[in-house]
Amino acid sequence: MASAVAIGLAALGGGLGMGIATGKAVESIGRQPEAESKIRTMLMLGLVFIETAIIYALLVVILIIFVL
Repeated sequence: MASAVAIGLAALGGGLGMGIATGKAVESIGRQPEAESKIRTMLMLGLVFIETAIIYALLVVILIIFVL
């Protein structure tokens, strides 16, 4: 049960973070369209880091389930 809550919280936090980051990137592209390529590059890099943290949380939960 605790592992389900842990991965749920990780996915919720990651989803919220990705949503906020995407919204801010779209907003900043709307303000400065000439900087779109730089903004998009930084957005993708940030989203990759967020997704990696979620995957690490999933791996930890799987280890907890099968080891303990």
